[in-house]
Amino acid sequence: MDHFQLKNGVLHAEDIPLTELAEIYGTPVYIYSAATLRRHAQVFREALKPAGRVHLAFAVKANPNLAVLNILADEGYGADVVSAGELNRALQAGVAPEDIVFSGVGKTADEMRHGLQTGIGQFNIESAEEGHELAAIAAEMGQTPAIALRVNPDVDAATHAKISTGKAENKFGVAIDQAPALYAELSAKPSLNMRGIAVHIGSQLLSLDPLEQAFGKVGDLVQTLRGQGLTVSHVDLGGGLGVPYAPGEVPPSPADYGAMVARVTRDWDVTLMFEPGRVIAGNAGVMLTRVIRVKQALGNPFVVVDGAMNDLARPALYDAWHDFVAVQPNGETMAAHIVGPVCETGDTFARDREIDAVAAGDLAIFRTAGAYGATLASTYNSRALVPEVLVDGSNHALVADRIDPATIMAAERVPEWLK
Repeated sequence: MDHFQLKNGVLHAEDIPLTELAEIYGTPVYIYSAATLRRHAQVFREALKPAGRVHLAFAVKANPNLAVLNILADEGYGADVVSAGELNRALQAGVAPEDIVFSGVGKTADEMRHGLQTGIGQFNIESAEEGHELAAIAAEMGQTPAIALRVNPDVDAATHAKISTGKAENKFGVAIDQAPALYAELSAKPSLNMRGIAVHIGSQLLSLDPLEQAFGKVGDLVQTLRGQGLTVSHVDLGGGLGVPYAPGEVPPSPADYGAMVARVTRDWDVTLMFEPGRVIAGNAGVMLTRVIRVKQALGNPFVVVDGAMNDLARPALYDAWHDFVAVQPNGETMAAHIVGPVCETGDTFARDREIDAVAAGDLAIFRTAGAYGATLASTYNSRALVPEVLVDGSNHALVADRIDPATIMAAERVPEWLK
């Protein structure tokens, strides 16, 4: 459920008509619903209650906006970060350092030092090389950070190849059959507190089967490690639960997910850690755009909107589906291609799509854009960086500026020898 609903023939974000927001902030613009973020955070937390001891850390990469992170911090969520920049954002938003988990396959030495200085709760390390480097840095700094070893269970998540992370050929984690030896080796390091295992097999999962398969392998590994006399007190089960984008997509509910987790892990006696991202933020945001013109073609017309692939990259990256809905629908429909103004054929949001009938000047939204939306935006074609707005009941505010091309150009320099 989200809080973008028709009222008196006009789509609203909570209590605010999107027509009003377009007048104030212009288009294209991302609109986030605070009520939806809070509801999803609460529903996910409730769903995991049967699993026992639980730590929830929002995947900052899904939506790093400070206002969004602030809302989730108020809901008791920690943060799963993959860079020093995301770590600093989480801290700025009010997330306690001890509730931050630092994941990612490419942490630099400086990022490791920053995490140690900050006092984060856990590092998820992804290789022997990273483990040894972190051990040396921690020893140098006189610290003993909590560590989980990320394993690669070689499970096909049955999602898009570019967001699959748990197959043998993916860059993430240590092969699960190599984990016992490496875990023992790193446990012998006095500067590391080896306390757990981490796993994450991919994003936008529409079935629980791959997750259950991966978790089963992790459970066997926990038993093996304990059989070697090693300590395992925490298991990070990652994120990845999907949301409905296209018609007919029915992802598992958080309740079904929680029930599966509770059943599979009932004998583990660990603190379970989770990194939800899309399932919290996806339906909490839309991208509001205006139709520039409807261009007639040999087949279906092209609906040219002022939002583009630089603003919402998922369709160009993954052929992803986002529902396209008129802000003031008149009950009529049309078949059309939906495209942006960027000079790339890939700047196509949909082809031969049955949509609400629209004309030049009309407003429309791309739904389910609250995750992996603005965070993937760029300034390609010297376009402005898309702004972000938060709605909370009858309140609304700009929470990320529209950074115009002149501002971006002012940060560039021409060397003296070229002048």
